[in-house]
Amino acid sequence: MASLSSASVSLVRTPTHLPCFRSNHGKVQSLNRYSKTKTTHLSINSSLRMCSIAASDSPLSTSMYELSSKKVWIWTENSQVMTAAVERGWDIFIFSSQNQGLANEWSKIALIDPLFIKEGEIFDNAGERVATIFQVSTPSELKKLHPEAHHVGNVVIDLLDWQVIPAENIVAEFQGSKTTVFAVSKSPAEAQLFLEALEHGLGGVVLKVEDVKAVLDLKEYFNRRNEVHNRLSLTKATITQVHAVGMGDRVCVDLCSLMRPGEGLLVGSFARGLFLVHSECLESSYIASRPFRVNAGPVHAYVATPGGKTSYLSELKAGKEVMVVDQTGKMRTAIVGRVKIETRPLILVEAKIDANDQTVYSILLQTAETVALVCPHEGNRTQKTVIPVTSLKAGDEVLLRLQGGARHTGIEIKEFIVEN
Repeated sequence: MASLSSASVSLVRTPTHLPCFRSNHGKVQSLNRYSKTKTTHLSINSSLRMCSIAASDSPLSTSMYELSSKKVWIWTENSQVMTAAVERGWDIFIFSSQNQGLANEWSKIALIDPLFIKEGEIFDNAGERVATIFQVSTPSELKKLHPEAHHVGNVVIDLLDWQVIPAENIVAEFQGSKTTVFAVSKSPAEAQLFLEALEHGLGGVVLKVEDVKAVLDLKEYFNRRNEVHNRLSLTKATITQVHAVGMGDRVCVDLCSLMRPGEGLLVGSFARGLFLVHSECLESSYIASRPFRVNAGPVHAYVATPGGKTSYLSELKAGKEVMVVDQTGKMRTAIVGRVKIETRPLILVEAKIDANDQTVYSILLQTAETVALVCPHEGNRTQKTVIPVTSLKAGDEVLLRLQGGARHTGIEIKEFIVEN
């Protein structure tokens, strides 16, 4: 296999948030997305930042998704897939060398960057090599793939047998390298696997599909990962009432991730206001800590899930995702590993934003010393992280997430609603 040379194309990109399509007369519709010039050379790159804030400004700058852009190239012969991809900001497409006509046709519809496969290499429209393709089906073939064998540029791997272990080996091998490694992915699930291998993931994926839904699902995955790098706005609320109400079916949510002090789930009786319920990560004299668990509340309660949605606690099950939030509003997604529903004594907690506020926010929780609400973060320090519900009293301050109260299948909608 020939070695990879550095690849560049004569394009200066003027990014916007709008896709660029051509009219029937060849004129560009929407805003100018690219301007061509012969004086500047940029390596081919169609990427979607998994983070919406600059690394230098972000307290999450050590996160795997903030350290680099993840790139997506599309390999398809379906014009609807092309349209869906361009509308979502992915404009680099791979064609076989026999599909020059299709590339020309699509270039009349939208401003795309066509790449062509020929004899194990990938070339741009000007005939310059931009990547090398490696098919890997044995360990010996995988061993031939290492940074020292290539110049700065792109490598596309097609894993024909195992996927997880080879991807992890490649991530480890190429860490710190200037070479971007792509993996051919035949589904969004495969793409996610490659983008998350060994936490850091490969540099990009080549999504080889003929189904529009695959593009939509992959974009949704990027959106979810982008969401966790925004800070959620949390509001200080004052407890107005705490009293026991009797027995009920409460839900323990056990996650596939460990939580730290200050982290928990957003839960509430009404979607308009969700309380930050702390995990059981704190040590106690009577019971071992369970940093993977949140004793979240009764079956009817709402819990925050990715995409700004909510779910009933009773709907959670193994494999679903929830949002883990800390007292500064930092978010991350976590996978539910197990849900336990048991009958336990419950306590009703009510709160208001201020004394003159007519809106009441409430949550029911199990009466137990290990169940606690998170306190507001005071500047760079906090007096205390949590207050156990058994010690909670009127006048205490806790954290609340305010949002729209009307929901349809967990999605926020605008409508008149009264809940008490």
